[in-house]
Amino acid sequence: MAIADLPLLNQIKGRLTWLDERQRVIAENVANADTPGYVGRDLNQPADFAAALSAGGGLRMARTSALHIAPAAPAARFEARSAPDSETTLDGNSVVVEEQMLKMAESRMAYDAAIGLYQKSMQMLRLAAKPPGR
Repeated sequence: MAIADLPLLNQIKGRLTWLDERQRVIAENVANADTPGYVGRDLNQPADFAAALSAGGGLRMARTSALHIAPAAPAARFEARSAPDSETTLDGNSVVVEEQMLKMAESRMAYDAAIGLYQKSMQMLRLAAKPPGR
């Protein structure tokens, strides 16, 4: 089994993909904070990241040599949903920059936690792969 096929690492990769997409949606909300009629959006958190990754399109890269790293799963496609913040201005804009910043900080903390878990998992795999006595 290749390292990329480990379920834990696939779950972490899916989580990082979702967090990256959420940061993009939040950045769009902040960029449109002064656009009349703009309604803020957010992502639904998928219950199963493996299912979200497999629903990414089904296209796979071809390996031309057995020495190449196995291709990654297709990129996940997440659906943004309308998520108005707590207040709407007279021009119809419902983005509150402070709430978006809180969402961004929350996403950043979750991203840092997932990266830390990935790094610890890789350290554990390196330790397990070391020859005895080294």
